[in-house]
Amino acid sequence: MSAPVTPAIPVVPDRLRAEVRDAAARLEDLVAALPAPAERGPDQRALAAEAHERARAARRRLLAVQADRLGREVVGPGRYRSLTDMAYDLADIVPGLAPSRAEMEVERGRRQSAKEGLEVDQGIVYSALFGSSVGVDLLRSQRSPTADACARLPEFQRTAVLEMSVVSVRRTDGVAEITVANERYLNAEDAVLGHELEVAVDLALLDPGVRVGLVRGGVMKHPRYAGRRVFCPGINLTLLCAGQIPFLGFVLQREVGYLSKIRRGLWDPGQADDPAARGGKPWVAVIDEFAIGGGLQLMLTFDYVISSDTAYFTLPAAREGIVPGAANLRLGRALGARLARQMLLGGRRIDARDPLATLLCDAVVGEDAVDGAVERAVRALDSPAVVANRHMLTASEEPEDQFRSYVAEFAEVQARRLYSPDVLHRLEQQWTKRQH
Repeated sequence: MSAPVTPAIPVVPDRLRAEVRDAAARLEDLVAALPAPAERGPDQRALAAEAHERARAARRRLLAVQADRLGREVVGPGRYRSLTDMAYDLADIVPGLAPSRAEMEVERGRRQSAKEGLEVDQGIVYSALFGSSVGVDLLRSQRSPTADACARLPEFQRTAVLEMSVVSVRRTDGVAEITVANERYLNAEDAVLGHELEVAVDLALLDPGVRVGLVRGGVMKHPRYAGRRVFCPGINLTLLCAGQIPFLGFVLQREVGYLSKIRRGLWDPGQADDPAARGGKPWVAVIDEFAIGGGLQLMLTFDYVISSDTAYFTLPAAREGIVPGAANLRLGRALGARLARQMLLGGRRIDARDPLATLLCDAVVGEDAVDGAVERAVRALDSPAVVANRHMLTASEEPEDQFRSYVAEFAEVQARRLYSPDVLHRLEQQWTKRQH
C-alpha cells in the first residue's frame, strides 16, 4: 500500500509574504528615524526613496504570483466595495502589502508635496489586481450601485428629487437631470463631488422611471461667471495641492465608478446572461462655458453632447504633469490619432465654433437654443433600440478587457505621476503662493 501523498506546502508565497512584511518593517523603522518628508535633506530623501523601492520590489514579487488569489479574497461578489476599503483589507491580509488605514490617516494630514508617497503603493497593488485574472470581476464590482444610492432610492422614487451638497438629481418625464453646482470651485472635481455624482448616476440607472440621463453644470455665483452655468474645469488643483484629492477614493475610483457606469451601465450578476440588461441607459451632456481636463474626459463617456457656441475644450494634463484619466484611450477614436496627440501632449484648445468641435459635440447652439436641443436629443434617445445599440457600440469601440488593461497600466502610472518631482515642485510653488 502506497504512502499517502502530502500536499505541497506553498513555500514560495509564504516566503514572499515574509519578504513584504520584513521590507515594510525596515522601511517603517527608517521613516520613524527620519524627519517628516517635507523636512528631509537631499541625502535623507534619497535614503527614504531607496527603502521605498526595495519594499515595492518585494510587493511586486508577491503580486506576480498571488494577485489572483488576493483579488478573490477582497472582491465581494454582487455587492459594492470601494477600492479604498479593499486596499485596507489587503493591508490586513498581508501586512506591508498596502498602506494601512492608520498610515493613510497620517498622509491625509499633509499637503501633496509633503506626503510620504504611500499612494504609489496602492497604485502598484491595483495595477497588479486589474492585470490579473480577477481584473474583470474587480471592474464589474465597481459598477455595482453604492450603498448610499441604494439607501436613497426609495425616497428618490417617491419624490423624484435628491439634493446633496454639490450635486442634485431630478426626474421629469423619464429624464434624470443631474446638476453639478460645486460653486466654491467652479465645479472643479474632488472626492465629495465624485461621490455625489456617482450616487446621482446610480439613482438614474436604478430607477425604472428614468429612461435617459442628463448632466449639466449649475448656475455659478463666482464674480467672473455670476448667473451663468459652468460645466467642469477638471480636477480641483487647490485641493490637490493641499493633499486632499485621494488617489483611490477619487482619481482611480472615478474611472472605474461613475464614468464606467455612464458608459456601460450598472453591473448586476443576476442579469449577467441578458445582454439587453447590460446596456445601461443613454446619456446627454450640456457643456456651458468649458470642458477642461476632467470635464473633457467626462464628455467622452456620453452618447450625445450639446455645447453652447461660446464654449471651449482642452486637456492641460500634460502641462500639469498627470495623465488625463481614460482620455488617452478614448480621444483618438473621436478626433483621430494626430489631433488627439496635439490635445493630449500639446494642450491644443478647440473652440465650439471651430469645425473640429463637431468631432466632440453633436450639437453646437446658442445659449437660447440649448433647451430645445436638449428636448430633441432626449426624444431621439428615448428608445429601447438605443439601449441595445449603445451597448453594442461600447462592446466594439472599447471592449471590457481593453479598458481593464488600460486601467491596470493607468493605476501605477498615474499614482507615480502624482508624486513625481516635477508635479510636486509645481504644487509646492502653488502652496507657497497661497501662504503669502
